[in-house]
Amino acid sequence: MGSQSVLISNLLSVPVLVFLVGVIAALFKSDLRLPEPVYQTISVFLLFGIGLKGGHALKAVEFTDFIAPLAAVVILGITIPALAFITLKLVRGLSDVDRGAFAAHYGSTSLVTFSAGLIFLESSAITVEPFATAMLTIMEIPGIVVGIYLGSRHMSREVEWRETLIETISGKTIVLLVGGLFVGLAANEAGFTKVAPFFIDLQSGVLALFLLHMGCLAGSRYADIRRVGFKVAIFGLIFPVIAGNLGVIGGHLAGISVGGATILGVLTASASYIAAPAAVSLGLPTANGSLALVSSIGVTFPFNLIVGIPLYLEIAQRISG
Repeated sequence: MGSQSVLISNLLSVPVLVFLVGVIAALFKSDLRLPEPVYQTISVFLLFGIGLKGGHALKAVEFTDFIAPLAAVVILGITIPALAFITLKLVRGLSDVDRGAFAAHYGSTSLVTFSAGLIFLESSAITVEPFATAMLTIMEIPGIVVGIYLGSRHMSREVEWRETLIETISGKTIVLLVGGLFVGLAANEAGFTKVAPFFIDLQSGVLALFLLHMGCLAGSRYADIRRVGFKVAIFGLIFPVIAGNLGVIGGHLAGISVGGATILGVLTASASYIAAPAAVSLGLPTANGSLALVSSIGVTFPFNLIVGIPLYLEIAQRISG
């Protein structure tokens, strides 16, 4: 399938179409929104379900097969936020603290982008290594820590590292992903089979609802993009491509498959909007966190969902020959 056909196929996929419905609804000032309790419930469902599925798949993985990918994930988890911090020097008006907040958001990951990437690859009959969810979980933490460290170097007050690390590690993203991984890995086959119809089989449909909400949220943020500035919006479009390329190359060097390298590219290209904002509010309280959040949700997330995911697959296929 050519790159143009892959892009068209992605544009016509259910996740993208549902997301666009949400964007259009927001632009036309519709009152369409998921109630907050429903949104939180869906978040918990997706986080735990993805961890559960990944943990069950890990049973078939030898640890030695994960050593090189693990090293790639850690190196990328440190490199991506540092690169974001340096790149943002080109954007005038951003303080070091603000650049640190951006670095924390873009060094961390997006669960929904990851999920959409998996669905896209599955629909294209491309397999992904069973440890993909472990890569997502591990990459969540170093990006936030590095971003906060870089942004705090010239602050008048010291970072409350204990509280910040506790917030990062004990936040629902890490707890549910790690908890799901543990349950999936430890549970016997009979127990897993009983809960799989709920947590695994329903994921695509529940993700569609979540993307509807994300579309509404992204559409409502477009007015804010003009406020944050043209250069910030350009960063939100260009930096994911740079980071995504690094992720794909890192996956290729680590010896993982085309699908695995694509997912690693998706992870490095994505930006957090759940774990990072909470940690940044503690670690960098003087940062204008809304700038990074608007860029993450309003620019980078739609770009990755519509264009980025098939683009990273194309890059992975070209590199692999």
